Amino acid sequence: MNKYFKNNKYFSLLNYIIEYSILGLAFFLALNQDIASGFLLTGTLAYLIKLSYFKDVKFKYSIVDLPIALLVVFSAISILVSVDKFFSFYNCYNLLGRYVLTYYLLVQNIENIHQVKKVIAAILLSAVGVISYGFYQYFHGIDVTQFRWVDDQQFPELKTRVFSTLQNPNILAGYLLMVSALCFGLLWKIKELFWKGLFGFIFLFSTICLLFTYCRGAWLSLGIVLLLYCGKQNKKILVAGITVIALFLFFNVDFTARLLSVFNANDTSSMMRLALWESTLYMIRDNIFTGIGWGTYWLVYPQYDYFIQDSSVKVVHAHNMYLNFAAEIGIFGLLSFLGFSFSHLKIGITNNKHSDDFLQGLNLGLVFILVITLLNGFTDYVLFNIELSMFFWLFSALTMILQKMR
Repeated sequence: MNKYFKNNKYFSLLNYIIEYSILGLAFFLALNQDIASGFLLTGTLAYLIKLSYFKDVKFKYSIVDLPIALLVVFSAISILVSVDKFFSFYNCYNLLGRYVLTYYLLVQNIENIHQVKKVIAAILLSAVGVISYGFYQYFHGIDVTQFRWVDDQQFPELKTRVFSTLQNPNILAGYLLMVSALCFGLLWKIKELFWKGLFGFIFLFSTICLLFTYCRGAWLSLGIVLLLYCGKQNKKILVAGITVIALFLFFNVDFTARLLSVFNANDTSSMMRLALWESTLYMIRDNIFTGIGWGTYWLVYPQYDYFIQDSSVKVVHAHNMYLNFAAEIGIFGLLSFLGFSFSHLKIGITNNKHSDDFLQGLNLGLVFILVITLLNGFTDYVLFNIELSMFFWLFSALTMILQKMR
């Protein structure tokens, strides 16, 4: 970078605005979407001014730009065939636009380990608040029967499912999966006792709060990935983990019943998902290349409703990330998203040569986040939520940043 630009007060001011906009975005994303979006727009505007005014500032290209561009293109094509083109257009540029801006704001402007540490600190500080409020809800009682989040005939004792600052227990579970995975990676690699204890503390309480959501798919996703990794690294840890889980389930009947209901064909939630998946497959068959239109699942579903058959029930997504992408933006749109996701997963898996143990732990945590989110996508679609999608793109951006710092 030209020394003149580095010493230029306007250049420094723009960098300051961008960095603290990213930190504000990272901190408020799980707390207040509007404030987080304000920081995103502020940071993006500052970056665009910096990019256009200072000629030495260049846009950093990468191989991942291609699947992102294709995702945008196929999403735009789906708008042309949407049953409500205005809604699809507004929803697409408003949501996909946020995700892409989040990704590039970080990738283009985060350049060193100190900035990365600040971003992680902002995310985890915010997470402590979200988790604390989740505990407050659990111990002070939130009656979930009015929200229809649980079959009160099959689980009459289950009256409390926490959702904290997010909209419902499934969304909170998706968020806590990311937090738990991130902290586990840091806990596993960092050697300094204080930081190991701190990340272990957040991991423990994040996992407990995850239990309070009673989201079975999230439990299984986290348990399977972490146990498999521990088993590969140390068989004794695997045995200890399985033993602790078995004892916990033995002495906590409510959690055990909820978990085992996954395999119960008469479980309302399981039956609903199977019916939604069948209907979604018919949607995909009829609109395999273009999709039904970005964000219009809830508008088109009544035409394929073979199970609920109640016009008052609004079904907003397919409870399967892959089927939902294919239904709304077509098979090529799904492949573009998979290209984006698996490109970052490959980068994360091969990006394990950092000399700094913090970066090693962060990279491991980011890989866990990608794997767990993709695994959880088979039984739910938490990326339907704006905040979680922005987190997914933010963590993907950090994966790319770590590769450039290697």
